[in-house]
Amino acid sequence: MTTNCLMPPHESYKDKVFTLGPVGYPGLRHISIRDISPVIQKALELPGFTEASEQRTATTGFARNAVLGVADDVINAVKQGDIRHFFLVGGCDGAKPGRNYYSDLVAQMPNDCVVLTLGCGKFRFFDQNLGDIGGIPRLIDIGQCNDAYSAIQIAVALAGAFKVNVNQLPLSMILSWYEQKAIAVLLTLLYLGIQNIRIGPTLPAFLTPNVVKLLSEKYHLQLITTPEQDLAVCLG
Repeated sequence: MTTNCLMPPHESYKDKVFTLGPVGYPGLRHISIRDISPVIQKALELPGFTEASEQRTATTGFARNAVLGVADDVINAVKQGDIRHFFLVGGCDGAKPGRNYYSDLVAQMPNDCVVLTLGCGKFRFFDQNLGDIGGIPRLIDIGQCNDAYSAIQIAVALAGAFKVNVNQLPLSMILSWYEQKAIAVLLTLLYLGIQNIRIGPTLPAFLTPNVVKLLSEKYHLQLITTPEQDLAVCLG
C-alpha cells in the first residue's frame, strides 16, 4: 500500500499486504522502496489462480487532453440529442453498506447518458460494458481522485463551447466520500461555485447540522436518496 486510502485488512490476508513510504498500519510489514523482495517472495509462495475466469477489459486514460481532443464530436452529439446528460460519478470507496448505490445508479442510467468517473469508487462499475454513443464511450474513466483537475477542465471547456456556465450544463455530480482527499475535492468544487452536488452514502462527520444547512442553502448540496429517485430528478 502506498496511499492513505487504507482499511483494516482481514486477518486471512494481512500477511499478504505490505506498506511502503509514508504509509503504515499496525500488524502490516513495512518495506523499503529499495527492496521489494519480500513482496516477490510472498507472491512466489502463493498457489496463484486455481481456475481461469472470463477475460474482461476496461479502457482508461481519458484525461482532459484525450477527452477535449474529441470535443467537437461530444458537442455535436449533445446538440443532435444523441447525448442527453452527463453524470460525474466518482470519489472514494469503502465497505460500508449502501455503497452499492453507485453501481446501481450507473447500471440504471438511460442509454443516452454518459458517465464520467474518477477515484477508487469507480471500481464498483468501471468494468461494465455500457457501449458507446456514436463512437463516444458511455463510460469515461478520467483517473483517480487527484485527476479531479481534469474533470473540472473538461466541464469548463464544455461550458465555454456551449456559452454557458458549468452549472447550466446537462451535468450532474454524484460523489462518494470516504476520507480526506474526497473532502478536498468537494471543497474545491464548492470554491468554484458548483451547485447541486450529491454526496453519499452518508454525510461526512464534520458536517454539522448548521454547516449542512449553509451548504444546502448556498450550494444546494444534498445527500443521495435512491438511484431511481436521483435519476428522475437529474433527468427531469
